[in-house]
Amino acid sequence: MAESFILFYVLLFVVAFLYASVGHGGASGYLALMALFAVSPAVMKPTALLLNLFVSSTSFLQFYRAGHFKWKLFWPFAAASVPLSFIGGTMAIESAVYKKILGALLLVPVIRFFFFKNTDPKDFRKANIPLALFIGGVIGLLSGMIGIGGGIILSPVMLLLKWADQKQTAAVSAAFIFVNSAAGLGGQLIKGFQFNSYMITYVGIAFAGGLCGAYFGALKFPQTVLKYLLASVLAVAAYKLLFTHA
Repeated sequence: MAESFILFYVLLFVVAFLYASVGHGGASGYLALMALFAVSPAVMKPTALLLNLFVSSTSFLQFYRAGHFKWKLFWPFAAASVPLSFIGGTMAIESAVYKKILGALLLVPVIRFFFFKNTDPKDFRKANIPLALFIGGVIGLLSGMIGIGGGIILSPVMLLLKWADQKQTAAVSAAFIFVNSAAGLGGQLIKGFQFNSYMITYVGIAFAGGLCGAYFGALKFPQTVLKYLLASVLAVAAYKLLFTHA
């Protein structure tokens, strides 16, 4: 039993490090990890959102200091997503359905990390605000329902639309994840969720991993190897959630 807890903590640090290095809070990774360790979905969602708050804020600060954050890209997504994320956070989903939806969502970052390359600045397009509002609203509702910050969905959309390069996308996604996670967690609290003492340990480990990952991701090294490693881990978790009794 002690060995399984140690393994969980080590993997939690690694997940936070990898996600923060590419500008994400890591909720999808935390959820996948908790699912693999048979944590109840009722606990998974608020725990992942809480961890997201700490890791995404750390990631955002590092990318912001490096000059990658673009307010004009951020605000339309956030304006629509926050209220709908709160509403989504009040919704309950049956356990088996929840895990299938989570498994499907894990495929989004897998596709993004394997197939989306950095955008050439000369190919950038000006963001369409009505479309950004719509995208933000849809992602926000889904984020609150599942317990993710929404960055795993927003990032590939921004890159596909060529509204930002990879590090600008990471900076905007980190801020987006923070506000969505806060709103979704607020919805959970309205439902009467109580925090548990073990979450403090989770937060400390994830925060340390996120701090290291954000520092290296924003300032130090190319992200290709990290992206492929993270995508491979998430692909295994998605398979387990979708095709086994995880």
